[in-house]
Amino acid sequence: MDDAGEPRPGQVAPEIAAELPGLRLRWLVVRASAGASPPGLRARLRRLSDRGRGIDAVAMRTRPVPRAFRACFRQLGLDPDVDRIPAERAVVDRLLHGGWRAGDAIADACLLAVVETGVGVWALDAAAVDAERLSIQVGAAGGLVVADGSVVHAELFGDVPPGSAPDAGTRSVLLFAVGVDGVPEIHLHEALWLAADALAPATP
Repeated sequence: MDDAGEPRPGQVAPEIAAELPGLRLRWLVVRASAGASPPGLRARLRRLSDRGRGIDAVAMRTRPVPRAFRACFRQLGLDPDVDRIPAERAVVDRLLHGGWRAGDAIADACLLAVVETGVGVWALDAAAVDAERLSIQVGAAGGLVVADGSVVHAELFGDVPPGSAPDAGTRSVLLFAVGVDGVPEIHLHEALWLAADALAPATP
């Protein structure tokens, strides 16, 4: 797999694309290992946390990107006030804990991307993924999943479980972002580049 560059398109199963025509999957691979965030990344997240206010969580819903994700969640049968979109989840977590809790470099890079762009970014251990087959599919239980062939790596918009998530043995990660109708393509690219750039100082 190549190092970070132009994000690559994942696939969307035809029956899903017909129902949700704006749904997209984009990914790229970067060298990165699990471990403590570099000081620069933690400082950047602290500045963003200090700048935020409670009213931002309400105002966010009027902005185009969060509004588009909320609309998509409703189409998927999810209540976005209960199953929050990635950007609102990040803001609510900050409000509940008075700031973002310390994570590792990979988790913090994904957090930075969603806070800055409103687009969620998730990380998979690149060694566990057949990237060329990565797609959004209908899972065995009927929900949408991110998978490569028969291997399910995460529920769509859900957390990545052990086995697919980066761990102590990870040397490269596959970052992926999900776009929906109303979210410009450049936002997905920017989110992935932000996460990749945040991991660059930790590259061995």
